[in-house]
Amino acid sequence: MDIVMVVPASIIVFALGASIGSFINVVVYRLPARLSILWPPSRCPHCLNQLKANDNVPVLGWIWLKGRCRYCKSKISARYPVVEAITGIIFLLVFLVFQVSMMTIGYWAFCSWLLALSLIDLDTMTLPNPLTQSGLVLGIVFQMAVGFFQDSWVGLINHLMMGIVGAVLGLWLFEAIANIGSMILGKTAMGAGDAKLAAMMGAWLGWKYLLLAGFIACAVGVLVGGGAMMRSRQRIGQKIPFGPFLALGAVITLFGGEAILSAYLGFF
Repeated sequence: MDIVMVVPASIIVFALGASIGSFINVVVYRLPARLSILWPPSRCPHCLNQLKANDNVPVLGWIWLKGRCRYCKSKISARYPVVEAITGIIFLLVFLVFQVSMMTIGYWAFCSWLLALSLIDLDTMTLPNPLTQSGLVLGIVFQMAVGFFQDSWVGLINHLMMGIVGAVLGLWLFEAIANIGSMILGKTAMGAGDAKLAAMMGAWLGWKYLLLAGFIACAVGVLVGGGAMMRSRQRIGQKIPFGPFLALGAVITLFGGEAILSAYLGFF
């Protein structure tokens, strides 16, 4: 893409991502509380006053308000603009890597689902079925669309099978890990939501890249969990949400999976 077009396109993509990030904040807050994500419009959780349009401008709205509600002056968590900015950056990175393509639109959705699930897992130690199930279905549909545009009906069937195999492998693999871990530890080692998230990832990534994402997630999880225990910030046996590690593994694989596998296979 011509450099003259890259800059304005990047600004538009970042703004789009930040806007999606604003909606992700709504989903993360309302879905675990079993509230509608569409109604009522955004409002202050303290005084319940509806926010004005300029208060809802991603990132900038929080800055204009100086991090406080316009009406009751209650503090607004800095996490809101941070999530919006992170989503904008993710959208921009996807766009720069995959350019104007179906892959870009699909991976925007995939990363949005991963971010929402990660934040909910951090907050509540749960991975809601509506998100993991809808993400899995969307992943299968994405695979079918990519396959059809690449090689008509033959490609559609091949990609459909790739998505299904990846989803089944993700579910079975992480259920097996959870069961083995539970037998060894004598208590629940992993929540059922993690296996469902892995199934969703398998639908999007296929079985080969799912395995890589799972390995990265486990490696990072061990490093972070072990480091926290060594620094006495985490008690042995205390639960740690694994969803964010799975999501991180999926995003790393999305951007660098091919290079990582090529480097690994180069050793043999």
